[in-house]
Amino acid sequence: IVKLLLDKGADGNSQGGEYGMALQSAAFQGHREIVQLLLEKGADVNAQGEYGTALQAAAFRGKREIFELLLGKGAYVNSQGGKYGTALQAAARGNEREIVELLLSNGAEINSQAGEYGTALQAAAYRGHQRNRSAAY
Repeated sequence: IVKLLLDKGADGNSQGGEYGMALQSAAFQGHREIVQLLLEKGADVNAQGEYGTALQAAAFRGKREIFELLLGKGAYVNSQGGKYGTALQAAARGNEREIVELLLSNGAEINSQAGEYGTALQAAAYRGHQRNRSAAY
């Protein structure tokens, strides 16, 4: 249905709804094929919604395959915005150690301050994620 709607002229960058746009929604839900299709049809990989970018959504949910796809399409690792502030904060909040490590190895700013948790360390501490707290140092 997504392909049909896009082929008939639906705007892949239209804003609205809980996630802000279709790309964030697909990334959050783990729909890799839809993320790929939206990007092929011109969706902005760095567009912001209520929860930030699609990279932040994928980081929060630990969707590594989608996370890597978005990085490969030029997603900004240190983009700030939305509830979780940065992708690093989203991954720390979501207890996604592997994504935290990937972000740090891809240049994520460890002490960046944004969003409702302030820093990645605060996001991890808020949820009581001892393993992520260690990874964030």
